[in-house]
Amino acid sequence: MRDFIYTANPARVIFGSGSLGRVHDEAKRLGMERVLVLSTPQQVRSAEHVSALLGPLCAGVFAGAVMHTPVGVTDQAMQVVAARNIDGIVAIGGGSTVGLGKAIALRTDLPQIVIPTTYAGSEVTPIIGETKDGLKTIQSASRVLPKVVIYDVDLTLSLPAGLSVTSGFNAVAHAVEALYARDGNPIIDMMAEEGVRAIVRSLPRIVADSSDVAARSDAQYGAWLCGTCLGSVGMSLHHKLCHTLAGTFDLPHAETHTIVLPHALRYNALAVPDAIRALSRVFGHTDPARALHDLAGALGAPRALKDLGMPEHGIDQAADLALSNPYWNPRPLERDALRTCIAGAWDGDLPPFY
Repeated sequence: MRDFIYTANPARVIFGSGSLGRVHDEAKRLGMERVLVLSTPQQVRSAEHVSALLGPLCAGVFAGAVMHTPVGVTDQAMQVVAARNIDGIVAIGGGSTVGLGKAIALRTDLPQIVIPTTYAGSEVTPIIGETKDGLKTIQSASRVLPKVVIYDVDLTLSLPAGLSVTSGFNAVAHAVEALYARDGNPIIDMMAEEGVRAIVRSLPRIVADSSDVAARSDAQYGAWLCGTCLGSVGMSLHHKLCHTLAGTFDLPHAETHTIVLPHALRYNALAVPDAIRALSRVFGHTDPARALHDLAGALGAPRALKDLGMPEHGIDQAADLALSNPYWNPRPLERDALRTCIAGAWDGDLPPFY
């Protein structure tokens, strides 16, 4: 047994069909009396439903969350927080809304309840990414970790199959990198392998029948495990590339993760044999990078950054940005190989090695 340190992040997780109905009691338990409900513009009706469930505890709805948590939007939300004397946050939605809730908590230390409707996993991490002037910065702070997470499978049934797939791949990326994290440990290894297994077995079923409650519940369970991995250990090349690409070229978060993951795993594969063995058990395939790439294609997910709108001339810029701030990776970061990796993700072709 190898030596390790494992620190569990505190969180109250409520999992099950119909669990949204417990949001009022959870807000009261946390001592919230003036709650601000957050969502994106597209999910304002969900936010209004939560507001109704909260009743007199709700002091307003801010439905302005957008992708990549731009500081300007956070500033707008902070004006509402101050004007209405908000003492708690309830965020319903995906990574954009969760990110906004965390940004508010970072500035105020207000308690949060998060109700995820995708599989991104950010709701169980102390990690926050914010975008300003086209650059995305990432930090970890315990104060942004939500106090309560409510997983209600019923809220995921309307998530389109395509978004379910890319959101699921986003979650898988957390677990893949956790398997070769510098500060990894046996507990996270078990959670990561089980999280990947739960998601990859559920996604084909969701594509076949988006109303399959058992498959949706499986994906949500996997997302919780993968998100916990993200919040417990450090990430490497894949996450650095995705934050660089998405923030610089305004690419959609989950789709970017879906495309980059097989390429980043291919780049690191020879340096992480234990992770490859674990993923091979999940996929029943000795080349899990190829298995991920093929699964994305079979499920209709995008596999090329150019299809998301990234310009070809951005490949060199992305390589330079990815190297600009030192960070740990199991394989040394070599500029030529890294550029080739990004170019492969841009074009959509997965070569045998990088």
